[in-house]
Amino acid sequence: MTTTTPQDQPPQTQQPAPPPLPAQRTAERASREKNFVLWVQHLCAQDPGARAALRCGLRKNLDAVPRMHRFIAPYLPHDRTPLEVQQAYYAIASMIAAQPRPAPPGSPAATGEHDAPPGSDEGVSAAAAPAGLPERGTSLGAAFAAAVGPGREGRMRENSAESRLNLLTRQSLPGLHRHLPAAVAHLRSLDVPVDFAQLLSDLAHWPRHSGKIARRWLQDYYRIRARDDRAAADALTSPAPTPDHPAAS
Repeated sequence: MTTTTPQDQPPQTQQPAPPPLPAQRTAERASREKNFVLWVQHLCAQDPGARAALRCGLRKNLDAVPRMHRFIAPYLPHDRTPLEVQQAYYAIASMIAAQPRPAPPGSPAATGEHDAPPGSDEGVSAAAAPAGLPERGTSLGAAFAAAVGPGREGRMRENSAESRLNLLTRQSLPGLHRHLPAAVAHLRSLDVPVDFAQLLSDLAHWPRHSGKIARRWLQDYYRIRARDDRAAADALTSPAPTPDHPAAS
């Protein structure tokens, strides 16, 4: 009868780690997108040459923007990033660079307080979104609603905002890339904040989820507009406040 020693036994193979859950992949993707946007904002605020190189990519395909590659290529998710995801990163960087003003002094982008490298999880929540979409930020529909909303000088007309937004939601991916820079530039000219990280996610997922993303844009727009209209109506019907009169002594 033969006995086996530990040396005779076959080596134990290490089991591969289980793939990340969809929620984990969502959180990692959202973190990468947010940090990429913060890094581009910081770069544009600090380096006019880099800002000019990124701005030249507006509405151009990836083979026509050689000056952008040195800034964007190192921060793509991986070596075989799908073309639509690459296009989203380049387009968002060029739209950030094309804003009318760099980030104001004292903002996170200008001070560098948040210029963590893309892919870092610093300061990013890990909430997952349904149906395989990344976590939600502020949608483009909400930005258009803010452009129409009260208390904004030179605000956008409601019919113009509605028609612009509806036009965007009907676009194919090439059409969206063609029309989006002008829409974003107009919003920023009115000092309306644009959630570029959410827009990056929406652009990257447009080929597979355009219907869901368009629905979210439109629902956010009409929900916020209805809320603002109710608030305005309530303000008109509320009695005017009267000053308090001290009681006679």
